[in-house]
Amino acid sequence: MTRTVLVVGASSGIGRAVAHLLSERGDDLVLASRGKKALADTAEECRSLGAQTVTVAPLDLRDRSAVEDVVRSLGPFDAVVCTSGVVSYGRFEKVPAEVFDAVLATNVTGVANLARAVLPTFRERRRGSLVLIGSVLGNITAPSMTPYVVSKWAVRALGRQLAVENRDLPEVHVTVLSPGGVDTPIYRQAANYQGRAGRPPAPVDSARTVAKAVVRVLDRPRDRVSVGRLNPLMRLGFTLLPGAFDLLVGPLYSALASKPGSVPPTTGNVLDPVDELEAVDAHEGQGMHDLIERLRGR
Repeated sequence: MTRTVLVVGASSGIGRAVAHLLSERGDDLVLASRGKKALADTAEECRSLGAQTVTVAPLDLRDRSAVEDVVRSLGPFDAVVCTSGVVSYGRFEKVPAEVFDAVLATNVTGVANLARAVLPTFRERRRGSLVLIGSVLGNITAPSMTPYVVSKWAVRALGRQLAVENRDLPEVHVTVLSPGGVDTPIYRQAANYQGRAGRPPAPVDSARTVAKAVVRVLDRPRDRVSVGRLNPLMRLGFTLLPGAFDLLVGPLYSALASKPGSVPPTTGNVLDPVDELEAVDAHEGQGMHDLIERLRGR
């Protein structure tokens, strides 16, 4: 059965991988993101992979009116997948207020803008699935990532609230899908005030692995999905052994979630998109290489 799906954050990482997988199924796609060139590239990839139709909608989730316009003019949608997110590194007091505010504006207010526009259409049609990408960091803490951690705790709370509030309609679903470390460009696009580049902590899943979980939950909706072998262990340690967790998280973070060497302060893509760094995974060009190889094998 062909679906009409809005993928927000489709220009990079998990969103781009989701768009590829849905294209292989022959769905009708509306692709939204801030990065116009990367979004156009994704659309071309999706057409090559078999999408029934592909519509491009440049969109900044922080612009509530623009979000409403996209939903009103290009819907109705059978499903909406929101993968948009930005990251900032650095001690809380070192991160500029405008960067902190922008992370929350995209990751929390932007997600709320989308949900506010989409859910009434789902309720009117009495069906539809909204998938929000959370994070294992929405259940625990991590030093030097305060804006992102705060935002993902908020996304988890928002998703759970929306799931409960829409439980009266059995075919309206809201899912929070929470990955662990994922190999996407978000780390090299991040704002950074800690002096060292960030990286996903092991074990690291590919964007395509997480995208497969998204597609599965569109087929078989669930309120909460975790992707990551160590996610349950991290949540358990944070909940049952908070003292030990707090003692270990700093050294482990330094060893596993940051790279050696120094980097200058940067706002990254938090305030504005950086098109040239958009890809499926963190290795520039690798996402396109994988796509070409899949096309050759068809």
